[in-house]
Amino acid sequence: MGQTSLILRLEMDHSRCSFGEVATAISQAGGDITSIDVIRPGKETSIRDVTVEAGDQGEKPFVEALRSMPGVKVVNVSDRTFLAHLGGKISIQPTLPIKNRDDLSRVYTPGVARVCQAIHEDPKKAFSLTVKRNTVAVISDGTAVLGLGDIGPYAAAPVMEGKAMLFKQLAGVDAFPICLDTTDTEEIIRTIKAISPIFGGINLEDISSPRCFEIERRLSEELSIPIFHDDQHGTAVVVIAGLLNALKVVGKRIDQVKVIVNGVGAAGVSICKMLLDAGVKHLVPVDREGAIVRGNSYDHPMWNWLAQQPQVGAEPGTLKEVIEGADVFIGVSRGGVLGEEDVKKMAERSIVFAMANPQPEIAPELALPHVGVFATGRSDYPNQINNVLVFPGLFRGALDCRAKRISEPMKLAAARAIASVVTENELNDQYIIPSIFNEHVVPKVRHAIIETAILTGLAGRIPPDFR
Repeated sequence: MGQTSLILRLEMDHSRCSFGEVATAISQAGGDITSIDVIRPGKETSIRDVTVEAGDQGEKPFVEALRSMPGVKVVNVSDRTFLAHLGGKISIQPTLPIKNRDDLSRVYTPGVARVCQAIHEDPKKAFSLTVKRNTVAVISDGTAVLGLGDIGPYAAAPVMEGKAMLFKQLAGVDAFPICLDTTDTEEIIRTIKAISPIFGGINLEDISSPRCFEIERRLSEELSIPIFHDDQHGTAVVVIAGLLNALKVVGKRIDQVKVIVNGVGAAGVSICKMLLDAGVKHLVPVDREGAIVRGNSYDHPMWNWLAQQPQVGAEPGTLKEVIEGADVFIGVSRGGVLGEEDVKKMAERSIVFAMANPQPEIAPELALPHVGVFATGRSDYPNQINNVLVFPGLFRGALDCRAKRISEPMKLAAARAIASVVTENELNDQYIIPSIFNEHVVPKVRHAIIETAILTGLAGRIPPDFR
């Protein structure tokens, strides 16, 4: 569930305890004190706010330890993560002030009527005269939220708000969270189409498979703005970016490696598609039932599509069987499915992307002695595969050129752009993918998206810096 940071407000009776004793109790309970703020000093008693990094165990052990101490009163306990979410994490601000009647008449009635009439006569003017030119809807039904699963639209809202923050901070895109209280595919499609006039793009998020495939496909066909399901394609783009650089580190070619993709849901299918587009010739998709085999028939429509691809292997088997001799393992499944002996059976200088969260498919300490490059989806290990590297720059570029949709060539161009941020001098087994805070990521992805959209006829306009 992630790391917990607590603020413990303590009232201390100095005649009965010392702060050193309090610090020892916190340490013995498994916490690390990161800061101390004196709220009310005093010779006999004082009140202090003690900030504690509590790991993943929550507040209970610390509160119990402190309450058992003589002279210590726990006044309040605050979780810093919850404090950050109080009242929500985003707001709407006007772009100009309204100070007098003249200002009011320009931004509202009667002046606004002329702008409305101009857009009525030429709907394309909505891109220049409304927020449409820079606004993305982040839409979820709450059925596949992080590692939490189907928790519903209300509980999904903090994730969508967080995504909106990243859009704004990293790429200057105004994004708004929309959580739909329905899981009906047709109703979701109708609703998104109905609200689309005000948005320049739609970012689908945390919608369960296989419904997400149909929703994205239909919206892409029926709307003329970019539709992007980030759980599928954002993950896939970063995987390809990391793989391109990892192959350089281990000295292998993408058209000569055997690639295992374990977990063939929304992200897994998109990864498989991009691997084929990138040039992989030997692909083995694996789900709980075992390998998806070329020529077989499956109930899942995307598995059927994979089984028709000539690059997909024809040999059946479990993960532990098909992994023998593999050069690359890409996991988007669940923790602990891969053992040390399995990794040993892979080819020399193998690449393992174990991206299940919070527990990877194999523990890093087990895999690292036997692989050439190792990556996870976590921020506490090197080589984090994080889709935050993709969507800000992708939508920045798509909005700037008014792309009609996001195509496969655009995604592959974004992957190559991300990979290129890591220079040849920097590239090594511990650094195959840039940080999300690297200032070069968004501009490079934006440039790649616009350039590809122009070359493939998907751009609605050519930005000034491309003329």
